[in-house]
Amino acid sequence: MCLLGKPSNKSTHFWGPVVNWGLPIAAMVDMKKSPDLISGRMTFALTCYSVMFMRFVYQVQPRNWLLLACHAAHATAQTIQGARLIQYKIEQKNTK
Repeated sequence: MCLLGKPSNKSTHFWGPVVNWGLPIAAMVDMKKSPDLISGRMTFALTCYSVMFMRFVYQVQPRNWLLLACHAAHATAQTIQGARLIQYKIEQKNTK
């Protein structure tokens, strides 16, 4: 039970965001891999998902700041992945 709006580690208000951190962590780990492995469609879909869910998380009361931070980190990581893919495609085009 949450007292005074503080999330308890026994509620989904805490564990949902903690488990959800797997998405941005995986994206950050993937930044070390070759950009030819990046799927543009999946990167775009995950970026849109995180941005839309950030808005949803912000609108719901009480605000779950841990979940908002998780989706902000994921949107940032996916945006970086998208930029890496675009840069890779431009480099491939210029070498031909």
